[in-house]
Amino acid sequence: MIEELLPDSVVAVEVHGTDEPENTVLYPEEEVLVARAVAKRRREFAVVRACARRAMEKLGVPPRSVLPGERGAPQWPPGLTGSMTHCDGYCAAALVRATDLASLGIDAEPHGPLPEGVLASVALPAERARLQRLAAAHPGIHWDRLLFSAKESVYKAWFPLTGKWLEFTEADIEIRVDPGEPLGGGIRADLLVPGPLVGGERRGYFEGRWTIRDGLVATSVVVPYA
Repeated sequence: MIEELLPDSVVAVEVHGTDEPENTVLYPEEEVLVARAVAKRRREFAVVRACARRAMEKLGVPPRSVLPGERGAPQWPPGLTGSMTHCDGYCAAALVRATDLASLGIDAEPHGPLPEGVLASVALPAERARLQRLAAAHPGIHWDRLLFSAKESVYKAWFPLTGKWLEFTEADIEIRVDPGEPLGGGIRADLLVPGPLVGGERRGYFEGRWTIRDGLVATSVVVPYA
């Protein structure tokens, strides 16, 4: 599901339901971080890292621990960049060589409405207006949840490039529907604060993709060098 939203240079590994990849074992330095966590949290923490290590292997990089750094952003081996996501029944990791992409972000969410009051706190007026038009044209899709997921992917792509927090209201996201494919399309996020320098140029917007499948909303954002 995630892989189809990403360029061919990106390796994605995902796990659905209760399946687990081989070698779902935490490294000692990871184990200590979730030693007191509940079983569900421990499993998600372990499975998503097993996905990441499998992606490392596919890229020819020896697997290693994935520790959270500043603001929880995963610390990747030198020469790689990537993103991880997990929600109920789904875990995924996506990695790419840092020479191929400047940054990327992925996110998955259950395809259901956001809790009461959340949309008002994360969406700009223009975004809410666009969601209303999308809902009228394509009912049955929880566009509020899709917008939230897209904002999560934008942040995950943003932070490695800037080391700074990005508020939900500091990116104006437009969601597009592919012709003839109401369950997938594109994302454009116009940054409302100075964007990161990428390839010597200030980047004012990010782009990505979205899909809905198997009860999940998935989004991706990629930041190329040009």
